[in-house]
Amino acid sequence: MTISYTLITGASSGIGLAIAEEFARQKHHLILVARREGKLKELADKLKKFGVKVEVISADLAVNAGAEALFEKVQKQGLNVDILVNNAGRGNSGEFSEQAPDHMRGTLELNMTSLTILSRLFIDQMKINGYGRILNVASIAGFMPGPGLAVYHATKAYVLSLSEALNAELKGTGVSVTASCPGPTESEFHTQADTTSLKGFNMVSFMTAKQVAEEAYVALKKEQAFIIHGRLNQAFATTPKLMPRRWVPRIVKTFLAK
Repeated sequence: MTISYTLITGASSGIGLAIAEEFARQKHHLILVARREGKLKELADKLKKFGVKVEVISADLAVNAGAEALFEKVQKQGLNVDILVNNAGRGNSGEFSEQAPDHMRGTLELNMTSLTILSRLFIDQMKINGYGRILNVASIAGFMPGPGLAVYHATKAYVLSLSEALNAELKGTGVSVTASCPGPTESEFHTQADTTSLKGFNMVSFMTAKQVAEEAYVALKKEQAFIIHGRLNQAFATTPKLMPRRWVPRIVKTFLAK
């Protein structure tokens, strides 16, 4: 009998780590993917207590063709993936004109291109098997433009749009796509993105990565097109629709100011 795996990118910390723990608790065999192989191996040893198989693959999805290289590694190892979690992502706060072009290109590659290509490559086998689930970690940032985090917000809007479109396209195939849309969450992201000093983030309470992971798992199983985590985040995501669009960037800019 072929063993099926859940592949999770960006699994070494934050929401990705919490998702790995949740799937292990639910008895899914795992393929953990991130750049930091040492941290992945530590996590793998920890998760084996749940009685699941855990494979580790070191990969950099922020480089050109990183997704294809990861897919090839999975194929060479003969691993069958029936659930794909595209969690790996990054952002960087600051003025658009002050961002390094190479770093921006890497962010686009990681947040959008690799997610898209991995989904495309794994969907083929999922459709043949008649079963598959894809969880794309987006953000409430995808519901609004984000002056000061412009590239990050734009990439998450792409992830949300793509996920909703694919979920509709794949109806009847046994494959579904769900976008997880958390707001501020306890993770390494805020230190790496330099958002810890933003005024708006000091005004809200952060959700735990564990809570986001648990809710995302349920939404995935229900084949929801997307889930917005938390009532306050639901309000943040829906309020921009209720006001003139020209107001939204100005309000978000104030929220994201340092």
